Amino acid sequence: MNFPIHPIMTQSFAVIDREIGTYKDKFSPAEYAIVRRVIHSTADFEFQHLIRFSPNAIEAGIQAVRDRVPIITDVGMVKQGVVNLLRKTFDNPLISAVEGVEVALPGKTRTETGLIKSYEKFPTAIFAIGNAPTALLALCQELESASTLPALVIGAPVGFISVVESKAALARSPVNQIRVEGRKGGSSIAAAILNALIMLALERES
Repeated sequence: MNFPIHPIMTQSFAVIDREIGTYKDKFSPAEYAIVRRVIHSTADFEFQHLIRFSPNAIEAGIQAVRDRVPIITDVGMVKQGVVNLLRKTFDNPLISAVEGVEVALPGKTRTETGLIKSYEKFPTAIFAIGNAPTALLALCQELESASTLPALVIGAPVGFISVVESKAALARSPVNQIRVEGRKGGSSIAAAILNALIMLALERES
């Protein structure tokens, strides 16, 4: 399965390779593919210092994409960032958690509620959180007593309230994870990580 990269993206990757220099040697080739994609989506080289990978995260993510497991995003913006590439490739079920519920559970936001319900329905899915730290916290709380873990959790919420705490909770979890430390993140970051995983899965198919 081949999927051509646009010439402008190829040129952009070349600029990133040149500017990041030997620092890319700190990553495995698959890790660097993800880091480079995030830098491409943000023009922010600080992400090379912020992205963390658990030992089996990338392999688990690649396999889950190839197995066409559902991909759950916290909000529609993350979903929209990957839908085109996903439809042209593996066509995994793609679900925005917040769009799946109309009424929040008591004391929860709709995004938290949607993520909890999505986990109950698809416990082995890939979960990508790029906007809502409370949703990531809710998922981590579910995982504390869970017998079944997601294939991968991408933790990249952005902001000032509960963001660092949610990422710390994810770091303590045994789940396969790719996370962005600190306050930075966002829907475009979570989508970039997902798109990089899809491209890595395509390479594996070839």
